[in-house]
Amino acid sequence: MNLFGHENIKLNILKERAYSTRWAEVEDGVIPLTAADSDFPVAPEIVQDLTDYIKDGYFSYTPKLGLDECRKSIANALKRRKNEDVDPELVLPIDSAARGMFIISEMVLEPGDEAIIFDPVDFLFKESILAAGGKPVLYSAKINQQGHISLDTIEDYITDKTKMICLCNPHNPLGKLYPMEDLDYLLQVAEKHDLWIMNDEIWSDIIYPGNKFNSILELGNNRNKKTISVFGFSKSFGIAGLRAGCIYCQDEAVFSRLVDKSHVMTTAGGITSLSQIAIMACMDKSYYWLDQLIGHLEKNRDYVVERIAKMPYISCEKPEATFLIYADIKETGMTSEAFVKYLHEQHKLLIAPGSIQFFGPGSAGHVRISFSTSHEILKEGMDRLENALKTLDGAGANEI
Repeated sequence: MNLFGHENIKLNILKERAYSTRWAEVEDGVIPLTAADSDFPVAPEIVQDLTDYIKDGYFSYTPKLGLDECRKSIANALKRRKNEDVDPELVLPIDSAARGMFIISEMVLEPGDEAIIFDPVDFLFKESILAAGGKPVLYSAKINQQGHISLDTIEDYITDKTKMICLCNPHNPLGKLYPMEDLDYLLQVAEKHDLWIMNDEIWSDIIYPGNKFNSILELGNNRNKKTISVFGFSKSFGIAGLRAGCIYCQDEAVFSRLVDKSHVMTTAGGITSLSQIAIMACMDKSYYWLDQLIGHLEKNRDYVVERIAKMPYISCEKPEATFLIYADIKETGMTSEAFVKYLHEQHKLLIAPGSIQFFGPGSAGHVRISFSTSHEILKEGMDRLENALKTLDGAGANEI
């Protein structure tokens, strides 16, 4: 059975429920390859476990730190899939990985403190730092000769106000993985300057064959006492609407501080029972589904890269992870925002612009394309992109 055939996508439901610049927010006829969200329904085991839980008719309070079985389920999966030794007692299920990032920033930063973020990178790093009263310091994510994000000059950005380095591994939007030697170097820098590390691994389940995900936690729990990790289930398992994520660490005192900032003990913060049931279904029963999804995504990735290589004014690298293509459109002579508007209005294709708002100033002249959809929808999207670029080829960007 092909779980990821076009026939399995229920566009009528997506047009009612898929928000964040996706099907429910675009005009009829527009294809949105925008937000990092999948067009496919979730694994049937997730649906079944939620249905079984709901049918009893009780939605009582859950333990403030989360269900014990949920915390154990997460820790077991982290060990099995990523070789991370995490004590279940130091895992905090939370209402989304995004919320986890805000909790970490609030715990680490005082007003005026600095935190280093890569440029470009997902906007939530910056937003979480600003919400805590901190100052984001942008470190240019340049690619070195080995094809990795260079860390050569990161120490030059550290001042007496620096409190944290933010690590996005795998990197969104670049789709890059960090080799272990680079993670070791980053940890050495953090140790030398007594810095915290916010370790975002939300994309760590979507790694393509021929590549290996390395976690900074594999360098040892003792070295990672000031590393706080964020993980989620929306990218891998399609449950973004359930707002399910977690944060975890390697130190009881640090965990206690995270709990305090999360407000779960007052019940003002926390995660729903349904979200935890879904998490356990993801971790315990649905990795087979994810492995099949990665096989489908690999074909989509290769298809998009091959198509773009034949188009004028656009180029991209093959991502090692994520279901996102980060493409350079500077040769069009258009800004990212203008190009996205042109595609949307004249060719009914919507993608994400590289901009300060979403990824930082380093994303100027780039766009991001999500390919977690069927081959049929993706082909139509690529056809529209190619037609749009060929129109530019005939008219010139300045005339559009």
